[in-house]
Amino acid sequence: MKPNGYILFEGASLLDGAPIAVIITGTSGRGSSNTKTGAMLQTWIIRTDLDPITANRTGADYSICGACPLRGTANPAKQSGLAEGRGCYVQIGQAPAAVYKAYKAGKYPRAIVYGGLFFPPTVARTGGDCIGKGQRVRIGSYGDPAAVPGDVWERLVKFSAGWTGYTHQLNTEGAQALPEFMMISADTEGQARASWRKGYRTFRIVPDTEAVVKGSEVICPATPEGGSKATCVTCGLCRGAVAGGKSVAVVAHGAGKKHASQLATLTGRVA
Repeated sequence: MKPNGYILFEGASLLDGAPIAVIITGTSGRGSSNTKTGAMLQTWIIRTDLDPITANRTGADYSICGACPLRGTANPAKQSGLAEGRGCYVQIGQAPAAVYKAYKAGKYPRAIVYGGLFFPPTVARTGGDCIGKGQRVRIGSYGDPAAVPGDVWERLVKFSAGWTGYTHQLNTEGAQALPEFMMISADTEGQARASWRKGYRTFRIVPDTEAVVKGSEVICPATPEGGSKATCVTCGLCRGAVAGGKSVAVVAHGAGKKHASQLATLTGRVA
């Protein structure tokens, strides 16, 4: 039976040197059940020595998320649970935790790099398709892709049908925030405008549709506020910060809506 995931990278985080891994899932052909993204291959950036919940609670998730304000405030004194005030929409007790558990159980084979591309270990020698060929890829379903060497993403998307990717690490020393692959995540209008002046498109959480900067941003069409007119598979707007089109905004939602909305209404903070 074809594995539902592979290890693409194991090594040091570019953010702090801690051990991390990149796991791609959805390779069995069953696809993703995420109704917003559609059937994309998903990539998960995890600490290899700590489960995602512990990493978030203690602040060790800096290795994979950097200083993203949606991580919340670390509280190592807590015996369980997440960081205080975590505003990220990713439910790390669900998919990221399951991926970590499967990784530690040895359920993901290591992909082979051949000819500058990723292949399943049994395919690289038989002439089959590389991983990601003809498929849509979500770069960083959990974790910031700039924590990972850029050639990982270059290999993965080279023959893909498209991708989405986002980074908070544009100005983080050592990070590989590649605008050709990643939208620039902005927490405020000021940060967004600063990126626009550099020629980069942004992805921004807003408290409501009135906060969208007309002429520069559009509401994500895969959300109810955007009319649910598309999925990430059919849209393509978030294919890198230097791609054509307007910047994208999404109305705060999910378990972290309160905290995300507070961040989105801050003023005067420029990237």
